[in-house]
Amino acid sequence: MRRSLAISGCLLLAACLLATGASAQTGSSEGLSPTLSAIKKAHAVRLGYRESSPPFSFLDQANRPIGYSLELCEAIVEEIGVEVDDPNLKIDYVKVTSDDRIDAVLQNKIDLECGSTTANAERGKRVAFSPLMFVAGTKLMVPKGAAVTGVTDLKGKTVVVTKGTTNEQAMHAVDKKLSLGLNIVTAPDHEQSFRMVADGKADAFATDDILLYGLIARHKAQEYFRVVGDYLSYDPYGIMFRKGEPQLSAVVERAFRKLGSNRDLVPLYNKWFTARLPTGERLNVPISLQLEEAFKAMDDSASANN
Repeated sequence: MRRSLAISGCLLLAACLLATGASAQTGSSEGLSPTLSAIKKAHAVRLGYRESSPPFSFLDQANRPIGYSLELCEAIVEEIGVEVDDPNLKIDYVKVTSDDRIDAVLQNKIDLECGSTTANAERGKRVAFSPLMFVAGTKLMVPKGAAVTGVTDLKGKTVVVTKGTTNEQAMHAVDKKLSLGLNIVTAPDHEQSFRMVADGKADAFATDDILLYGLIARHKAQEYFRVVGDYLSYDPYGIMFRKGEPQLSAVVERAFRKLGSNRDLVPLYNKWFTARLPTGERLNVPISLQLEEAFKAMDDSASANN
């Protein structure tokens, strides 16, 4: 019950962020917003991708960016094409990390960030977010033989987090609250954080549970690592883009509403979270009731607007 209430709170927060960023907004009749104008001029949309955030954004065997978040971004690109009257927009893929992804949006290096980014109130002051696409939370990955069932078992031990993530903040907060004396170290990306535990340089890796399951599956390491502990944070995910452009916000929201009205969101989720991935592994993470209800709300909203 506590977990359900916490996730419901996250859904409410995500809805509030959406209300301030994307809902009930329209483009200017004077012309296109700065981002849309630049896209029309370049005939291209720049998508920020992550190399090691399966199944949201990662590289396939040919080192091409793929994932759930990227498919959502491709749907947004289609809607941008409608808005700027250019159905043949090119997609340029730009690599970003946990640490530089927000700056990449703010510094106009990418138009949409298609990764595994938490839409929280602090970030909402600087950037805008799409409607909710996933809800995760901080958990711990530990070696299977380790006597660790939760964060209190890590007292005085080394925990790695990926730099620039909300998980880093969550671990410092729990360390202070419980006086654990943790040695919290950072790595540049999730893959390197994973390797630190695999190489024995850290006792645990703290990040969103779904990312841990994805990395374990990607490395076919189910017999070596496990995910443990209570949720140390709750993190609603969204596609990130520049704040202060109502026309762009409206386009992003419209793309999600279309996916909702076509009932494409749940099948898209199942493609990346329950079916076998293009890289061969399978996560087997069924959609949560909370996320399914959020997707249904988009369907209902789209129907009401038709």
